Amino acid sequence: MDRLNSAVIATQFLREHADSPDFPAQLPAVKQERLPFTIRIVADDNGLEKAVQMRRIAYRRHLPDFADKMTIESSDREPGTVVLLAESKLDGGPLGTMRIQSNELAPLALEQSVVLPDWLATSRLAEATRFGVDGGAIGRMVKIALCKALFMYCGQEQIDWMVITARAPLDREYKAMLFDDVFGKEEFLPMAHVGGMPHRVMAKPVALAQKRWAEVRHPLYRFVFQTYHPDIDLNRVHLSFGPETVGCPRDSQIA
Repeated sequence: MDRLNSAVIATQFLREHADSPDFPAQLPAVKQERLPFTIRIVADDNGLEKAVQMRRIAYRRHLPDFADKMTIESSDREPGTVVLLAESKLDGGPLGTMRIQSNELAPLALEQSVVLPDWLATSRLAEATRFGVDGGAIGRMVKIALCKALFMYCGQEQIDWMVITARAPLDREYKAMLFDDVFGKEEFLPMAHVGGMPHRVMAKPVALAQKRWAEVRHPLYRFVFQTYHPDIDLNRVHLSFGPETVGCPRDSQIA
């Protein structure tokens, strides 16, 4: 794991290699592709309720008791936080969700459980939490698209490091996306914001993500960096959330 701010690393790399013929060009998107769903930033309570529906479905697979207690959280409405929602174009039902919190205005959720090292804590961070997708093939596609949306959002907000906590065996998927351990190698620590379940804390420098994926010829490189997906819309919208005391959506509402 690098021990420098990613912006510093990227600047130094560009100075040393920008004139090299082997330097990977920052290519624009080479094609446009439509998805069978949309991804947007949630702007109202209806969107938050759909996100909670999806969270409960996803979390029931491994934390059923925790999932049954899930509701709209105060963190969903806090400044510096956005909730992403993937919705089916067919019927508008929720297919996936992710919450992204930056440390600009408040500590990250994982900081309830661990003290981040100085090289990371002093950087501009964004943590992805409450990540859940539908099952089956569509869920796999939604997961990849939400990960792309996370990277897009971090670039848009000038984030230095993406940070996640991952339980086994999902930590292997993040390792495959070139996230590295923040603490010991493959070390799992209990996380208060996910019911005390052991998770691996991992991070990835935003400024170097494209270079690293190009170097290893990552199979998702073209999808993430060279394809324009108009159905992923991260434009800021006017927020119209209601009171914080909103109960869990009824099970009958789960799509």
